[in-house]
Amino acid sequence: MVRAGGILKIAALVFAFLLAVFLAFQLLEINMDFNLSSVISRSMPVNEASIKPLKYKCGMSKLCPAGHLAFKMASGAASVVGPRICLDDKLLMSGVKNNVGRGINIALINGRTGDLINTAFFDMWGGDVAPLIKLVKGIEDGTIVMMASFDDAATKLNDEARKLIADLGSSIVSNLGFRDNWIFVGGKGIKTKSPFEQHIKNSADTNKFEGWPEVLEMEGCVPQRQD
Repeated sequence: MVRAGGILKIAALVFAFLLAVFLAFQLLEINMDFNLSSVISRSMPVNEASIKPLKYKCGMSKLCPAGHLAFKMASGAASVVGPRICLDDKLLMSGVKNNVGRGINIALINGRTGDLINTAFFDMWGGDVAPLIKLVKGIEDGTIVMMASFDDAATKLNDEARKLIADLGSSIVSNLGFRDNWIFVGGKGIKTKSPFEQHIKNSADTNKFEGWPEVLEMEGCVPQRQD
């Protein structure tokens, strides 16, 4: 008759053996899974988008088609932060570049090449509208015109100036008021109203800043002139 102590020893040995077998199979399965995963991952193409986010020109949210210029712009913020205009991944106007000011900020671009022609700003509160009228009248056909407000862009605008800007494709400039925020992209010789324009009224009920509306931002793809 086998003693109780012997039975316990046998049971312990059997249990240890079964446990060792179980652990061996577990390790083998893990190793096989790891090797298989490694083989699959090496054979599959790397998804660049999951590693590094795509960066489009001017920080846009989309890619422009061929034959178009990417742009992103913002109006000024109250009377503190100037507007920002970027085209084809080139910063044309900003407070950092020290080429913006109160009133209407304008960038002129060659519609065929995308090259910058000129930048300027015109004080429409304490300045004179005549230099703005002179500049707009001298714009050549095929020129892309980008405008952004800062502080007040409307007080000194007269009917002549408003019509000249309307002829560039603006549908809002005729109603632009004191301290309204406004951004616009048009062109000399354009036959229709521009789709690239935003406007927000200066209103005590909706203003984000005391005395000024919130900042406007806009991005898009401007077709290059082909003729």
